[in-house]
Amino acid sequence: MQYVIHRKENRGKKDIGWLQSNFSFSFSSYQNPVNNGFGLLVTFNDDFVKPGGGFGLHPHMNMEIISVLLQGKMNHKDSMGYSDVVEKDWVQIMSAGKGLKHEEHNVGEEDVNFLQIWIEPKLQNVEPRYQRRHFPGAKRKNILKTIVSNEEGQEHCWINQNAKLSLGWFEAGTEIAYQLSPMNKCVYVFVMEGQLKAAGETIGKRDAIGFWETGSIKLRVEQEAEFIVIEVPVNH
Repeated sequence: MQYVIHRKENRGKKDIGWLQSNFSFSFSSYQNPVNNGFGLLVTFNDDFVKPGGGFGLHPHMNMEIISVLLQGKMNHKDSMGYSDVVEKDWVQIMSAGKGLKHEEHNVGEEDVNFLQIWIEPKLQNVEPRYQRRHFPGAKRKNILKTIVSNEEGQEHCWINQNAKLSLGWFEAGTEIAYQLSPMNKCVYVFVMEGQLKAAGETIGKRDAIGFWETGSIKLRVEQEAEFIVIEVPVNH
């Protein structure tokens, strides 16, 4: 087993007033040649958007884009005709495929906090697609809940890649044994709240740890914790 730790204080930063971003990997104005992604996970941004702020209409192509809403209320409007509002505990995906345009803004009265996650696609130039699902916290306490998968289903979103994303919210003292799919060779764990122990290391709030060269990992919850597990292939 190999692993790397990304501490919150070492993340890239961007502050333009209405947007405060924290970059785990190279993105926008933050470029780190030794930290350009983790397997096919190429973007992991911890974003905060002020009320009224947002991203104007802009294009995407051949990328699987996932938004996990941790706080606030944000709209979604795209060139496929979708117009939605997502709030805390909602997850939305865009399989950008051969191309789409979208915009999103904070339409609430408090800051929006969301995780912006980009994963390279399995197939190029597919028909673009949008989907959203609700994962209320009360229904996933002490459960590692699949929120995104490469398989279609009514209980999660699905994307164009052999990947799996899960949300965890566990009480202190819980131990989780996580088994990777044979298709995937690395897994990235990011802690939103609380504290985990993994590979003998303490992983605190807004820290992350990535594993490879292993078929399974063990997580121990040191303090009640909310976290996301992202399992992806190392390469195409």
